[in-house]
Amino acid sequence: MPGLEENIDAHQHFWRLDRGDYHWLTLDMALLCRDFGPAELAPFLSRHGIGGTVLVQAAATVAETEYMLAVAAETAFVKGVVGWIDFESTTGPAEIDRLAAHPKLKGFRPMIQDIPDPEWMLRAAVGPAVAHIQHLGLSFDALVKPWHLEPLGRFLRLYPELNLVIDHGAKPDIAAGQFEDWAHAMRKIARNDHVYCKISGLVTEAAPDWQPGDLTRYLDLLLEAFGPARLMWGSDWPVVDLAGGYDRWRDAALDYLARLGHDERRAILGRTAAEFYRLHE
Repeated sequence: MPGLEENIDAHQHFWRLDRGDYHWLTLDMALLCRDFGPAELAPFLSRHGIGGTVLVQAAATVAETEYMLAVAAETAFVKGVVGWIDFESTTGPAEIDRLAAHPKLKGFRPMIQDIPDPEWMLRAAVGPAVAHIQHLGLSFDALVKPWHLEPLGRFLRLYPELNLVIDHGAKPDIAAGQFEDWAHAMRKIARNDHVYCKISGLVTEAAPDWQPGDLTRYLDLLLEAFGPARLMWGSDWPVVDLAGGYDRWRDAALDYLARLGHDERRAILGRTAAEFYRLHE
């Protein structure tokens, strides 16, 4: 698949409200309370020269994963899908096998940020599904917040060969200036050389009137800790519409990355995601 690694949006969503499984969409998110599909995303990709995307789950249902796979089968630019299964179900490993039969299914994401127990990932009932994901070489997207990073470190010791990526830089509270504790925890996590990180979703953690400079020390920390070969850019579209939109976040990221060499930029903007999610397979 020549050129695929050139530009990848490693984190985007689609949804259709009549499906009824996007329970996190509330009235204070009025901008997002409508359908979002490929036709609306395509102009952004074209404008920014992005050749492929990773479509990520946004509902805790297998039905939504099946919906995404159906969309991906009809949408050339969707190169991979990150789905959802019930990790605590005894049928989890079999469900993983069934969904992974689809060539665009690349991994799974439990919605850890919405689970009240910060140590949920360490439950014995979760183990068989995670172990099966590790065995198959699929990916695990960790949708976590800063207080999950300590248990995530223990989780990683249980699954030393798990291909794991931290979504949205673990969502530091940029608006409140929360930094040191998050930075310490992220440096520690990054010592696991099989752990990757997405620079996506950061602007929605910043103040509504965010400026690119507000993101700099967070991006600096992630670049220092993970390096370009383990960082990947994602839009988090359409959630990014709550914080200025696709174009503004893409432009801010490109301005920041301009300080890097060509190969380092190419890694963060596409090659890392293509390799991590095996988008060439």
